[in-house]
Amino acid sequence: MTDASRKLLIIDDDAPVRQSIVAYLEDSGFEVLEAADGPSGLAAFREGAPELVITDLRMPGLDGLQVLKTIHEESPDLPVIVISGAGVMGDVVSALRLGASDYLIKPIVDMEMLIHSVRRALERCDLLVQNQRYRDKLEFANRGLRENLRVLERDQQAGRRVQQRLLPAPLETPEGYSISHHIAPSLYLSGDFVDYAYLRQRYVAFYLADVSGHGSSSAFVTIWLKHLVSRMVREEGLFCDAESFENGPAQMLRQINQELKETRLNHHLTFFVGVIDTHTRQMHYVVAGHLPMPILVTPDGADFLEGTGKPVGIFADPEWQIYRRVLPETFSLVCFSDGVLEVLPPKALKDKEAQLLSLVGENGSSMASVCSALGVESVSETPDDIAILTIIKR
Repeated sequence: MTDASRKLLIIDDDAPVRQSIVAYLEDSGFEVLEAADGPSGLAAFREGAPELVITDLRMPGLDGLQVLKTIHEESPDLPVIVISGAGVMGDVVSALRLGASDYLIKPIVDMEMLIHSVRRALERCDLLVQNQRYRDKLEFANRGLRENLRVLERDQQAGRRVQQRLLPAPLETPEGYSISHHIAPSLYLSGDFVDYAYLRQRYVAFYLADVSGHGSSSAFVTIWLKHLVSRMVREEGLFCDAESFENGPAQMLRQINQELKETRLNHHLTFFVGVIDTHTRQMHYVVAGHLPMPILVTPDGADFLEGTGKPVGIFADPEWQIYRRVLPETFSLVCFSDGVLEVLPPKALKDKEAQLLSLVGENGSSMASVCSALGVESVSETPDDIAILTIIKR
């Protein structure tokens, strides 16, 4: 903003001094109003709406301090410069306490000092106005952001409810197998997913999947996965007979890998897929980039299952080895997603796995005891999604 567009008000009962200041300010490009005393100065302030006021301190009747106080009560951000022929320190302190932008001593020998003071006060005022505009814009943007976050949170909560409805209920089989799960998402939606079923009154099929990434896009893949596997079981008889028991885990991953590549969802998954023949206690399983490995707890102790394999959704035509294990009469099989490693104190992976094995070995008799030992039963925020699946035979 140029000086020519700035309006100033001069209040001074000393006519020669006032007129000389007015003349110099006008020569410097300012528009100037003038008043000869306090009351007329306040009237000019209210009617003329100046951007800065220069007032003499010592005036009969209504003095400069009273003028300054009234102006700041009515327009707190308006800069006021006080000038006085008496350089009394008490007056300086009083003026500054009342909000004066500057205090100058008359006579003003060098008028450029006054111009400098005026411009500095106007610049400070402009910065305050500009900052207030920025704050207003920021508050407006923040209000919009808060509303968008509320909408997003409602959407995430709705998605979470949908995802929870797709998760299986705890399962008990006539042969004494108990299956349950616990999922603690890092956000509302989880990229971890578990599913299991008791098929043809014989086979317990289950999987734990961990989708790469977090949030909505990963959760959508778990919903897609649920429907894909359900279709394979319903239409193709997956895990429903002896042949599928033998080859089903690897067949399931090959088909998921193929469809995941074709749909281009830009995610990959790690898996542990297993199926138990409850009549023979044989378990067949495959591992697809999964970490940590499930822990099998038996009367003889606890140990990680063996197995390796490539993740799903990265390679064109991968193959997965089917591992076989005869389960004892009583056991606990506890499967985890890798998020569980984030809540264990040790820094090294081998130390985390050692602590996990120890905790599960001592507390693997139920889902509640596993969650309690790991401290995830009531956790509200986690660095990563945590999924736990237990299969217990008593």
